[in-house]
Amino acid sequence: MSYELLVGIEVTDDERYQAYREAMLPILERHGGGFRYDFKVDQVLRNDSGEPINRVFTIHFDDEEAKVRFFDHPDYLKIKATYFESSVGAVTIMAEYDRPAESA
Repeated sequence: MSYELLVGIEVTDDERYQAYREAMLPILERHGGGFRYDFKVDQVLRNDSGEPINRVFTIHFDDEEAKVRFFDHPDYLKIKATYFESSVGAVTIMAEYDRPAESA
């Protein structure tokens, strides 16, 4: 089983957001996390949050505690302040859930 988030964001600066992804990925992986799906979206047909969304992805962790440790990690917070905050206009957490292990 793993803990997963389904997230929609509005990327306002593609290059800076890509720099954020590249910088944070080693920290994410050290915390047992990764991305399962990642989509650029050009049309949103329904959006209950009212926030703009042009990117949708799932991010996963071994468990919810690993998620908290990752998002609270000082190195991640520096990267977030440097790249994420200036490249993303809105964040919508669409769902958080435990994902059953996939059978082979």
